[in-house]
Amino acid sequence: MTDTQERHVLVVDDQTDFARGLERLIQGEFDDVRVHVAESGEQALARLERTPVHVMITDLQMPGMDGLVLLRKALEKSPSLSAVMLTAHGTIETAVDALKAGAYDFLTKPIEPESLFRVVANGLERSRLLDENRQLRDQLQRHKDRLIGESPVMQRFKQSIQAVAQTDYTVLILGESGTGKELAAAMVRDLSPRSDRPFVTLNCTAIPENLLESELFGHVKGAFSGAEKDRDGLFVKAHTGTILLDEIGDIPMETQAKLLRVLQEGEIRPVGSDDSRRVDVRIIASTNQDLAARIADRTFREDLFHRLNVLTLTLPPLRERQGDIPLLARYFLLKACVELGLPDKDISPATLARLAAKPWPGNIRELQNAMRKLAVFGDTPSQAASPGSGLSSLAQEGELPPFKEAKTRVLDAFTLDYVREAMTRAGGNVSRTARLSGLSRVAVQNILGRYGLSPDQFK
Repeated sequence: MTDTQERHVLVVDDQTDFARGLERLIQGEFDDVRVHVAESGEQALARLERTPVHVMITDLQMPGMDGLVLLRKALEKSPSLSAVMLTAHGTIETAVDALKAGAYDFLTKPIEPESLFRVVANGLERSRLLDENRQLRDQLQRHKDRLIGESPVMQRFKQSIQAVAQTDYTVLILGESGTGKELAAAMVRDLSPRSDRPFVTLNCTAIPENLLESELFGHVKGAFSGAEKDRDGLFVKAHTGTILLDEIGDIPMETQAKLLRVLQEGEIRPVGSDDSRRVDVRIIASTNQDLAARIADRTFREDLFHRLNVLTLTLPPLRERQGDIPLLARYFLLKACVELGLPDKDISPATLARLAAKPWPGNIRELQNAMRKLAVFGDTPSQAASPGSGLSSLAQEGELPPFKEAKTRVLDAFTLDYVREAMTRAGGNVSRTARLSGLSRVAVQNILGRYGLSPDQFK
């Protein structure tokens, strides 16, 4: 495990020596795992009340409360618990019942250490993801749709936001399209001393050039055709608060000159008016444009650039924060499911790895749209894809849903046990095994080959 947070595993078995043996195996394999032992279902439930257990391995047959009853009660207390059922050879029906009741996986006695370690590692990862999904859902419910990511580059960026927010200086946010510049601006405002004051945003490319100046600074009655009354602009509405000028690199030169006046003198002049008005507004500007190139071709004022470029934040593109892609993908998929009223869906680790390897030229926006397609076109709880999304191959190559995968392992274990027993009764004779099992001789040979068994070992 790479996570430094201590994880807890609970082993439940009335055979104390067996339980302690599992404890020693797990403790020796995982440095950051603490193993607890309970000798009954009642002791296990008491432990779950005291300790945030991530994986519970429980025997099925125990005096008093059996494993299935414990399983149901444990999952009521801790829905993100990864429960593993211990079964004896040949109990396929019971193993399937346990999976239907909510068990994550099963182990067959006697337990092979490698199988134990695999199940524990997968269970710990599953519990971590379930906890993470619950936190993401909490964020959705609290409407805190902010910059998500724990990669080193994003941690540094968030620290920069916190530092910038405490000042009252003008902020310039740079970044490719779709990286989340508006979210970064909102975080600056929310963490600033002006967080309880007005927050006004304007996409400068969404307003026609002939109306942009009026939108920003307001106008007086009769200033132009259609100006039937005085109107305050966005700077007045943002007075004492913050204004975000998104896509600042695209505003016309004439408006740039008047914006420079606001930055220099803290005053605005409505269109058609001879009088100026003081405003107290913190300005945040953002752009995906190369402003140095715009200055070189004389489409952006150099003096305005220097006024805006007091504190600069540069958002990293998604390709530079690949470690955040699994978290973002699950968040956007969960969000889309909530918006559409669909059951929660998840993505297999194999598919997440493929998503993390994509270049994502559209950055966060492209990833979010891809997850919306997955939510809409998916046909299972764990994988989905749109025929035209370019992600269908990812989903088709994704892992089976957890229940199907575990059921497949149940059937594999049953087949192996069944053929082993038949081969033993037949003294290693393949033809006799086929007659005993009702299978063809070729089928028996294929099964032996699949599991690496030789007839000689049964003689």
